Amino acid sequence: MKIDNYVPKNQRREVSDQRIKNLKIMSKVAIFTSSLMYIAYIPEIIQNFSGTPVSPIQPFVATINATLWTLYGWFKTYKDWPLIISNVPGVIFGLVTLVTVFVH
Repeated sequence: MKIDNYVPKNQRREVSDQRIKNLKIMSKVAIFTSSLMYIAYIPEIIQNFSGTPVSPIQPFVATINATLWTLYGWFKTYKDWPLIISNVPGVIFGLVTLVTVFVH
């Protein structure tokens, strides 16, 4: 199994400037929407501090998921910055939510 999107030199194709531009726009939109998804944990954090903690399962799984995707993006041959940037808030907000479930 080949991993990390490796393509042998003799099989590489030219990529148009328009495609690169579209991918850059898409990555910025994905970073924005992914960050919003994780920032949405703020009401749960507030709820935890107010004495009615939420279930820890969802923030726990989200933290694991975001951590794995961040590590995957980091350890690729060429760092996948949109993937890393869009998942770091998930690690942070997921951990904060998880901690505040038990410490409130």
